[in-house]
Amino acid sequence: MLNRFLGLISRDLAIDLGTANTLVFAKGEGVVCSEPSVVAVRVGERGAQKVLAVGREAKEMLGRTPSTIQAIRPIRDGVIADFEVTEAMLRYFIRKAHDRSSFVRPRIIIAVPSNITPVEKRAVRESAESAGAREVYLIEEPVASAIGAGLPVTEPSGNMIVDIGGGTTEVAVISLGGIVQARSVRVAGDKMDEAIASHIKKKYNLLIGEQTAEQVKIEIGSAFPDDDPREMEVKGRDLIDGVPKTVLVNADEVREALAEPLAAMVEAVALTLEKAPPELSADIVDRGIVLAGGGALLRNLPALLREKTGLPVILAENPMHCVVLGAGKALDEMEIFRELLDY
Repeated sequence: MLNRFLGLISRDLAIDLGTANTLVFAKGEGVVCSEPSVVAVRVGERGAQKVLAVGREAKEMLGRTPSTIQAIRPIRDGVIADFEVTEAMLRYFIRKAHDRSSFVRPRIIIAVPSNITPVEKRAVRESAESAGAREVYLIEEPVASAIGAGLPVTEPSGNMIVDIGGGTTEVAVISLGGIVQARSVRVAGDKMDEAIASHIKKKYNLLIGEQTAEQVKIEIGSAFPDDDPREMEVKGRDLIDGVPKTVLVNADEVREALAEPLAAMVEAVALTLEKAPPELSADIVDRGIVLAGGGALLRNLPALLREKTGLPVILAENPMHCVVLGAGKALDEMEIFRELLDY
């Protein structure tokens, strides 16, 4: 009876629990929250942790905290790395979606990587339940992303989605509401940032933080050559003198730095295409490959994939929101998409 009452006052939610960002969809309202998956905690005696900030405010603290404060990213490579901090983060997002009310018990759909293990699934489910969820359903990220991108996933036709997040790249061929062929590689936005930071460290003896590397990727990063000679000033710490230093970095060297992680993503797409049934392959030739996720916004990525596969490549209308919008649609139309959910 209490659960039913709490269900009446709680808005059901769909959550894209991403390595880089967490997005929340509230039933009847759409996307109500989009913030970095970062939690700042104060570490006390005997390792006790007190949450100081979550989301955008916590991300600003990355690399800038004293020894008593840690800015933690509790989701790594698409799965939970820190159970307690993930629970605190989920509780924050659930309450934010309900105007900070603590008296809520929503039903929640959470998007998870396609290759997640039963132990990792249980960790996600238990974190959400501990954070206040009444019921928890899981949906595979590529399926949610395909639904959010507007692909006809329940029809008997081949739809190919490539979802590039912060921690994982999910590649899947979907037909009749299920994944026919898929690959999930733990190479995505974060690995691109690491590759940029590593290149700048090797070439310029300059140490930069992950936020700076991400900014370089966004501003001058590209997957394929073009005629735009972009440059950017990059600030960090000189590894030889130990003093702050600024260097000028150009788009060509950033593209070279990104070559290795991009090659791993292209290989995942190629291997998935190789194993797809012939009839569905024919559909993909006609429909093309759809790109989604924040990593899909890397400049000229569609051009790179077109060259490597010979297939049409389309960027989804709203790449950053595809997963959460797809999970939200599954929430709104539970009867249609129930078979795609893991309860």
